[in-house]
Amino acid sequence: MEVDILEFKVPVENNKTVFVWDIQPSHTEANIYDGLFRVFSSFGPLYLLKLSPNAPPNPPGFSALIKFYSAAQASKAQRQTDGRSLFQSSPLKVRLSSKHTPHFLSDSSRPLSHAHCLELANHCLGFNGWTSDIITLKELTDGEEGDEEEEEEEEEEGGGRRMRLRFGCLLQLCFPRHRRTTRAAAVVEDCFTCTGPDVLLQKRCKIHKMVREKALVQAFSRVLLLLLGEGKVMVEVNQTSDQFLPEQTEGVLQVREFVPDEEEDEEWDLTVS
Repeated sequence: MEVDILEFKVPVENNKTVFVWDIQPSHTEANIYDGLFRVFSSFGPLYLLKLSPNAPPNPPGFSALIKFYSAAQASKAQRQTDGRSLFQSSPLKVRLSSKHTPHFLSDSSRPLSHAHCLELANHCLGFNGWTSDIITLKELTDGEEGDEEEEEEEEEEGGGRRMRLRFGCLLQLCFPRHRRTTRAAAVVEDCFTCTGPDVLLQKRCKIHKMVREKALVQAFSRVLLLLLGEGKVMVEVNQTSDQFLPEQTEGVLQVREFVPDEEEDEEWDLTVS
């Protein structure tokens, strides 16, 4: 029995990328996107579906880039959709990407975003297939971080105060049906000009949300989903030296994470076989 392994990491391998073209402009772009998503997501969860209009001098129409988490699912989708009309009157061309990926990219292991983690987990395990619980969520001071950086507040011209907030979160991720548990910690900080209590409150709420999401992403990055076929899924957890034990909750928030930049859309320059 073949086992397909899914990781909560951004898929960069070429054999997980499908390219579709000869898409006719007989429907609206939104309808074409929905049709592609409906067809290809039936083979497995999708990381990315990008629909683009043909550039001149090509005839009017569209092409699409579809990224799977699973190479086996991408291959099956290509075989079963190539040459079929699917949602239009003329057949589509569907190919696996043949772009040469540099070695440093093929070995990369960037964690999925928070939204993609939820989407993949819910797709494979169901909404009741996993739970997350916050063990610790607290504000950290310079003393707790063990360094001698600038003061937490300093006066600025114009009446505002330059402030820094830093919060840490320790979170536990559980898969009750599979009897698997893992923990992860994250720290997020931000510097900003505080002009009033409403600004401070908004910043606290924002950082609370970000550090919880960051900790959940870190926890999911240790998880492997084993697809056994016929809808059966097993969960395994990568046990690492930094795995947290129940009695080791004190002092685990000594790592440092800064407020992450917004994710940028990836550009894809692909060739096809």
